[in-house]
Amino acid sequence: MQIRDLPYPDPGEPDVRSGTRFLYWLGRNQLGGQLKALGWGLLHQCGIAGLPLTVGLAVQAAIDRSGNRLALAAALNVLLGVAIAVGETMLHRTAVTNWITAAARVQQLLARKAAELGSVLTRQVAAGEVVAVSTGDVEKIGWFVEALSRFAAAAAALVIICVGLLVYQPALGVVVAIGVPVLALAVLPLLPRATQRADIQREKAGRATELASDTVAGLRVLRGIGGEELFLGRYREASQEVRRAAVRSARMWSLISAVQVLLPGLLLITVVLYGAHLALQGRIAVGELVTVYSAVTLMLYPLQHFEEIAMAYSFSRPSAKRAARVLALRRVTGPAGTAAPAPSGPQSGPLSGDLYDPATGLLAPDGRFTAVVCGDPDAAGRLADRLGGHPAEPDELPSVLLGGVALDGLALDGARTAVLVQDKDPVLLSGTLRELLDVPSSGHVEAADALSAAHCDDVLDALAQASVDGGGDPMDTRITERGRSLSGGQRQRLALARSLMADPQVLVLDEPTSAVDSHTEARVANGVKRLRTGRTTVVFTSSPLLLDVAERVVFVHEGAVASVGVHRELMHGDQRYRAVVTRETDEQETKTREKVEESA
Repeated sequence: MQIRDLPYPDPGEPDVRSGTRFLYWLGRNQLGGQLKALGWGLLHQCGIAGLPLTVGLAVQAAIDRSGNRLALAAALNVLLGVAIAVGETMLHRTAVTNWITAAARVQQLLARKAAELGSVLTRQVAAGEVVAVSTGDVEKIGWFVEALSRFAAAAAALVIICVGLLVYQPALGVVVAIGVPVLALAVLPLLPRATQRADIQREKAGRATELASDTVAGLRVLRGIGGEELFLGRYREASQEVRRAAVRSARMWSLISAVQVLLPGLLLITVVLYGAHLALQGRIAVGELVTVYSAVTLMLYPLQHFEEIAMAYSFSRPSAKRAARVLALRRVTGPAGTAAPAPSGPQSGPLSGDLYDPATGLLAPDGRFTAVVCGDPDAAGRLADRLGGHPAEPDELPSVLLGGVALDGLALDGARTAVLVQDKDPVLLSGTLRELLDVPSSGHVEAADALSAAHCDDVLDALAQASVDGGGDPMDTRITERGRSLSGGQRQRLALARSLMADPQVLVLDEPTSAVDSHTEARVANGVKRLRTGRTTVVFTSSPLLLDVAERVVFVHEGAVASVGVHRELMHGDQRYRAVVTRETDEQETKTREKVEESA
């Protein structure tokens, strides 16, 4: 796989049973790239390992005054130089390619998971954790894959060098062959503690990132209630905890680095002393001693990769664990056998028909404007998710049916094409207004009509004034992330316009006008009803202005439909409905009932 081939046509189905298994799955899927890195790395490392041989040959040729052997040593030295240059260049290229492709694969998997779960994702995982996984954690996972490319070549080169020294000079080769494994494994007792400290650092850093993300997202509200300094103080404290954890982790890694310097130095001293003793006895030539000494010196370079791979693994394992936890989330479906099966053959057209929830008895007739009133706002949000075919939590409830077809039995793309759910806190991505409204749609609704129905005139004026030239096209004015430059009501209406622009067969809106004034709310209610004529629209609300324009009002109480009718009828005929809409307390409701009875 080359970088030019990204993104992957299919990133695959990851093994998310643990962070280690996820890293193994990534490595297995890049086996070709790892083998390329191994080949180029061996060329590079063996070229370096061959330099002591040429130096030894040159020294011995000079001692023996042999011009031919000196010329041969020079030629071999040039050849090894070329091998080193080519091998190092291609190893770096291949290793970085492995890094980028692994990171791209993880990012594709995260993007696919976010698209699959939608707004449900941030209800199961904190938004800050998703940000941390998709940025810093992806980089650390890629680092491990890249370090693994160099480590494999270094380990293979050490084996080759040790075998070569055993053949070239058995007496000194035995010392090296025994000492190198000891050097490579000497840091193993220190790794568990280093890994533990790295895990703590990553955990604290993730919490700090979550806190920062949540603080920035709620900055407008925090300033309004005077809580900005309180949360900034909390972030400072979290940041200091991250610093202290990083210092503790760095101390352990410094100790590991010191061991990696001390022990090779001891090995080098041992080889020199023993080699000098053998040379004095005449058992080895001076050139052979120089060759072995140079080989041991150059072996210190590949040994550094053992420390790097240990560090990369200890830092990437928690990151892989977090990524696996996010990727392990699944779209919740109803239990088998509780809903009508999806049709097996190809659909002749888009799904249509009545929207029906067997669990609550809620029925939204095809092509009509239905309002739903729930006394519990959280229950309303969960029911809205169920109507979209993706509840937030697994349950034993039967699936919602659209035209008699279970939404849980449909492919995700088909379910979302048929039903679009806008929750009470929709997100506006950064970009221009034109880009915001550039969503998959039926093509029957123009942007101007959607903005007009959502009563976005003041929003367009504000965007026009905020344009670069002060009077440009508001459609080309950039909107900041989450629309923080706009008021809550303006963001809410732009999100509503985006949903209207999509023009789905069924549109489910959860409190779409909770942040606007009553005058604007009345105009929005009429605009939505007019634009959605002939389409199924379900609005979760307790606003009398929206309820009054609805063709059908359904009151859900304690998880089941309690009454159905129009707003005015239910206000007079259902005391519980009236209490929810007018927000009467039990005492006020009793007084109202007594007055009605007295007047009767």
